[in-house]
Amino acid sequence: QVQLVENGGGLVQPGGSLRLSCAASRNIFSIYAMGWYRQAPGKQRELVALATSGGTTNYADSVKGRFTISRDNAKNTVDLQMDGLKPEDTAVYYCFARVSIFDMNYWGEGTLVTVSS
Repeated sequence: QVQLVENGGGLVQPGGSLRLSCAASRNIFSIYAMGWYRQAPGKQRELVALATSGGTTNYADSVKGRFTISRDNAKNTVDLQMDGLKPEDTAVYYCFARVSIFDMNYWGEGTLVTVSS
C-alpha cells in the first residue's frame, strides 16, 4: 500500500509553466509505475504521463514536447514539469502509483491546475 500527496497546482496564464510534485509514503524504488492522470470537467480521467521502475516514460500525445515527468527514488517523489500550458490543460491532476503490473492503482487526492488569462 502507498499514500500519495500532491502539490503544486494553481492558476497560470496560457504559455506559462507549473511543476507538480507527488510524495509517496514509502520507498518507490520497486514500484512498477508512477505518474499522473488528469480529469477535466465533464470528461473522463486520462493518462498524462507515467514513469516505470525500469526507466521507461510514456506521455499522452496532447502533452508530448511540453510536459516532462521525473521520478526521484531517493526522495520518493514523482514530478511533472508542465511548460507551454494551454487552456485545455485545465483539470484536476491526480498522482498514481501501481506497485506491480498486476496491482490496482493508488491515487492521490488531486490538485487543480487552471490555465486562463
